[in-house]
Formats: sequence, C-alpha cells, structure tokens
Amino acid sequence: MKHLPRGLWILLIANVVIALGYGLVAPALPIFATTFGVSITAASLVVSAFALMRLLFAPTTGRLVTRLGERRIYLTGLLIVALSTLACAFAQSYWQLLVFRALGGIGSTMFSVSAMALLIRLSPQEVRGRASGYFSAGFLVGNLTGPLIGAALVEWFGLRPPFAVYAVALLIAAGVVAAYMPPPPEAETGGDNGAGLLSAPGFVESLRTAEYRAVLTSNFAQGWASMGVRVALVPLFVQEGLRYSGTWAGIILACYAAGNVVAILVSGRLSDRFGRKPVVIPGLVVAAVGTLALGYSPDIWTALILTAVAGLGSGLFAPTHQAALGDLLAGRQRGGSALAAYGMASDLGAVSGPLVTGLIADRWGFGPAFVMTAAVLVLALLTWTRAADTAKAPSPLVAPR
Repeated sequence: MKHLPRGLWILLIANVVIALGYGLVAPALPIFATTFGVSITAASLVVSAFALMRLLFAPTTGRLVTRLGERRIYLTGLLIVALSTLACAFAQSYWQLLVFRALGGIGSTMFSVSAMALLIRLSPQEVRGRASGYFSAGFLVGNLTGPLIGAALVEWFGLRPPFAVYAVALLIAAGVVAAYMPPPPEAETGGDNGAGLLSAPGFVESLRTAEYRAVLTSNFAQGWASMGVRVALVPLFVQEGLRYSGTWAGIILACYAAGNVVAILVSGRLSDRFGRKPVVIPGLVVAAVGTLALGYSPDIWTALILTAVAGLGSGLFAPTHQAALGDLLAGRQRGGSALAAYGMASDLGAVSGPLVTGLIADRWGFGPAFVMTAAVLVLALLTWTRAADTAKAPSPLVAPR
C-alpha cells in the first residue's frame, strides 16, 4: 500500500488541533450571543458572519497563495483566527462579538484554501480517497472531543473561557506547521497565468460538467448542514426546544462528530475501491433522513441518535466529494477558480443555512427548519444521480499528459 506523504500527515495533525479549538467554541458561540438579549436569527448571524467573510475573502486568498505560497498563507490565517477568537472572549456587546467572529473568517479561508491546495497536490490518484478521508478525520477527531471539553468549560467556567482556549489551540497548530511542515512540491505548469484562483481550469469551464456541479452542490449542502445549521441551530434546539443545558449541546455536537469519524474510517478506502459515486449517494441519503427527523425528536436521547446518524451520512459523502474534486483538478497549478468556487460553495451554505433556518425556526419552529436542511441535502443527491464517477473515468477538466 502506497504511503501518504509527510506533508499530509502534518496537515492532519494541525487539523486535529484546529478542530479541537473549533469544537470548544461550537456549543458556546450561539448561546453566548443570546446572552446579549438577541433573537435566534441574530444569534445564528454570528455563525453566518464567520462563513460570509470566508466567502468574500476566498478570491483574494487564492491570489495570496499563488504569490506567497501555501505554507505562509496557512500560518498567517491561523494567527488571524487566533487573535480574533481571543477578542471574542472579551466581547462586551453583541456587535463586538459579531465583528470579532467575522474577522476570524478571513484567517479561516486563508488556512483552509491553502490546506486544500496542498491536499490535492500531495495526494496520488490511487490513494486520494484515503488521503481525503484522513484529512477530514484529522479535523473530526478534534471536532469529536472539542465539544465535550467545551461543554465542560461552559459548565464550570462560563461561556467566555472556551474562546481563549481556542486561541491557544490555534497558536499550537501554527507552531506545529511552522516547525514540521516540509516545503510543498513544485506545482506543474500548464496554463496558470499567475492569477492563482483565476487560472485554468476556469470555473465556467468546470461548471459545464455534471461531475463538478455535483461536487459544488454537495459541498454547499455540507456547508449548510454541517458547518452552518449544526453549529448555529442544533445547540439552540437542545436548549430551547428540548430544554436542556449547554452541556448537552456539546454532547449532541460530539455525537455528530462521532458519526462522522465512524464513516470516515471506511469511506476513503471504499471510494478508492468502488468509486466516488457509490459512497456519496448513500451518504447523502443517510444525512437527509437523520436531519429530517432531528427537529421532531421527542427527547434528548432520540436527538443524540439522530444527530449521530446525520453525522454518519456526512462522513460518507463529504470526504468522498473532496476526493472527486481532486480527481477533476489534479495536476493543475496552485488554486484555480474551480478550487475557489468549491470552498465558496461550502461557505455560501454555511452563511445562508443558519439565516434561513433561523428565520424558519423563529416563525414556525425547529421541525420545519430541519426539514429545509434535509431538502438541501436531497437537492445535492439529485445532482449526483446525473454525474459520472470521477474515480473511474478520465477527468473532463484535465487534458492527458
């Protein structure tokens, strides 16, 4: 079995630390926002603001990656998020919290775009599914333990300390990358005009293919359901819908991450062996079913099971469509507008998901809000039924070399 490159293992370790910190603040963030006397929609906006800044800053990040290199932008992004998160711990009003969290989105897109570019360049075709699975697992291992630790911190020390701990975790991740990340391999030439995220294969060219449209749509659904609604609405559902404390909000987020981890342990190898599509489609089905029922949970135990089911589905399709993107774009220079659009699709989902479902929850309740999220997952499922399997057919975006 072919070994994964050293640089990918460094990314995995850094992702664990980053996700540990992200998980720490996940159960605290929307609840912290409500302490300033705002509505569910306004509390959800704090989560959406982070993703909105990621979305707006993605094209600029691509140019910076091209000019300065992935490693440097990765480190800079980690430092920006660390400082903005530390500022959140000292926010004295809702608007301060909103601004500080939004600024962190700039740094987040810097390190996430850099990491994705490195992942594609470092992963050979025959192990790309496994590499993508491990990359996602590195994030999710931290995401599994982070909410539990964060919930304990909230219970013992209040809503502010998790933000300070997250800032320290990001500084640790930056130190690991700075000390141990090897220089990335030289990118192949082949049409890059120096514009980074504006280089070939272009977004318009890529969008003509059903496979790329399927990847975009499922990543949008992942951003909506996993990065947006899960973080913004699920803790509020636990607290206001089921009438349980913030500690249980952390536990239910950890159950989602546990389902993710279980699926990711097998999804990468399955997609390398059987193809991307046979893994993505069942994953979307499972995620949609678990999400649809979650908002009608009669008690906390049912909610724990259903959120784990939704996490299981996400763990099947998310790293697999990431591997499919690698199949489509492998061999290109840094970035490309198609790569930027992939990240922006997730961010767009993470921005719009909490806002739309927050409005629905305010007006009609949590059940319809989760039904809406399931509908987005079903839309992604429909796009994949029309796509070919990228692991078993030559990429329509990359000419033979």
